Amino acid sequence: MTHVQVMVDGSMLTKEMILDSGALIYNGHRYHLEQLSYQAPVTGTIYGILLNDKTFVNGMDDEFHQAPYNKPPRHPVMYIKPINTVNGHRKSIPMPKGEPVLEMNASIGMVLDKTASNVTVADALDHIAGYTIVNDVTIPHDHYHRPNIKNKVRDGFCPVGPWIVEKEAVSNPNDLILNVSVNGEVKQSIHTSDVNRKAAELLLEVSAFMTLSKGDVLLLGIFDGAPHAEIGDKVQIQVDGIGTLENTITTETDWIPGGGVS
Repeated sequence: MTHVQVMVDGSMLTKEMILDSGALIYNGHRYHLEQLSYQAPVTGTIYGILLNDKTFVNGMDDEFHQAPYNKPPRHPVMYIKPINTVNGHRKSIPMPKGEPVLEMNASIGMVLDKTASNVTVADALDHIAGYTIVNDVTIPHDHYHRPNIKNKVRDGFCPVGPWIVEKEAVSNPNDLILNVSVNGEVKQSIHTSDVNRKAAELLLEVSAFMTLSKGDVLLLGIFDGAPHAEIGDKVQIQVDGIGTLENTITTETDWIPGGGVS
């Protein structure tokens, strides 16, 4: 059994909730997962990371020696997924008018348990409450020198969940496999070891120049080969030991805030 944190019908149920055999147990009551209405289980700022994927960075080596880069990146490129992007498990993702596809960028979110400033590699993960799954949805683009923010911060563009799994349940965040499926077919498999900065190193580097607060979420990065999805597609990101984050793509006109469909 695994302790989790999850938003259920507007209330945050914390470490007393147990995940067991397809159900959540809380205060002696058993809740079947399919019967729950989910909200994103995070309340802090979500920080995205570009250029932390070894495969992508190695493939860009020639381009990184040309303008506007001129040299390979020395530090991660960061951006924020603001509150309007936050979405929940089993909610819909809006397709902006005029766009044919969206990019499904699966990542692991490290949820902070306390303030992190100038941490060390040795104590970095002591600042983590747990882990969750994040879909850093993006309108496809090919500019990485500076994040193309208008393609990343649309309403509903950051599903998170289905819950936060306590860090004790994940023995090594650098040894996880994320399987991304579209309409039941696996389109991408990611191993979290394929990064330039592993979890503790990334937290060290970021906390060296900015303070992260309790509840904030730091993504491990987005990975090369992210699949695309169209209106009507069902997208699932499955991670053993954490769970499955599921969303469906809908039209922008049918979507309402909170991930619902009008």
